[in-house]
Amino acid sequence: MTRIDFYSNAEPKLRIACQLAAKAVQRSFRVLILAPEEEIARAVDKMLWTFPATGFLPHCMVSDRLAAETPVLIARNCEALPHDQVLLNLASDAPVPFTRFQRLIELVASDEADKNAGRVRFRFYRDRGYEIHHHDLGRLRS
Repeated sequence: MTRIDFYSNAEPKLRIACQLAAKAVQRSFRVLILAPEEEIARAVDKMLWTFPATGFLPHCMVSDRLAAETPVLIARNCEALPHDQVLLNLASDAPVPFTRFQRLIELVASDEADKNAGRVRFRFYRDRGYEIHHHDLGRLRS
């Protein structure tokens, strides 16, 4: 069964996404970052080129010819899924193929719109019997 981790108070959201992707890669996992909005996909791509500050995290778009050998992929949709290890969801809805992944990471920022979308996704997974692991990043900063 897919392990689901929710990270609340994920500010700034894209920086947290990069940190979690880097952590997964350090543990030898491949990561698919689902970013349906083109602006967000571009922002994540740009941020990964300078993350961490002393290097970069190898990544490319899922359609790139090097996708099969790249540890972090960015996808705008779930049509081409080259692996089933870690799915990091930056969409407002639950990704349809999440069950084929070993792990799903959900990020929820502190603004009301993102919190409400996160609550809907949380209930969606919970109502289907998934155990959800919650990490409040706001508490870690305090």
